Amino acid sequence: MGRDKATMPFHGPSGATTLVEQVVSVVRSRCRPVLVIAAPGQALPELPATILRDEVRGVGPLLATGRGLRAAAEAGLSHAFVCAVDMPLLTTEVIDALAGPAQRLGADVVLPWDGRDHYLAGIYRTALFETVDALVKNGERSMRALVDRVDTQRIVMPEQPALANVNTAADLESVVPPRLS
Repeated sequence: MGRDKATMPFHGPSGATTLVEQVVSVVRSRCRPVLVIAAPGQALPELPATILRDEVRGVGPLLATGRGLRAAAEAGLSHAFVCAVDMPLLTTEVIDALAGPAQRLGADVVLPWDGRDHYLAGIYRTALFETVDALVKNGERSMRALVDRVDTQRIVMPEQPALANVNTAADLESVVPPRLS
């Protein structure tokens, strides 16, 4: 893409911002603390969040998720909402739809499912950081490796823009309604 997704410009209801600022503002309205995992040397705007730096670039989302889960566990939380920065239309309704089942069911992971799993839009038990550490030590890098090994509950949801992720500026244009772009 040639551009860091986190700092990709996004023009939403509250004006011009970046993808990371947009996602943090949505998550922050339901979750505290908000932790952002950033690549080494990655430039980010000032955020109302704690920034944790990966030590190595390009090792996949599993290691970063484990780092965030460990920090959330150390903050005294039993569960954490884990999401990607490339979900510009994420809503609090998605978080709320997962939070209720996460509290009631006792599953390790609660994911939205709309015909496919959304690994980076789910609620994870923070104690899973130990499982993540073991998986990474054994060479695993994918979120699927984690959710396939623990008690995972999938919440069926309709396909919706809130679960869309973007990888390029063209992807962003295709998911953002014209009135927001």
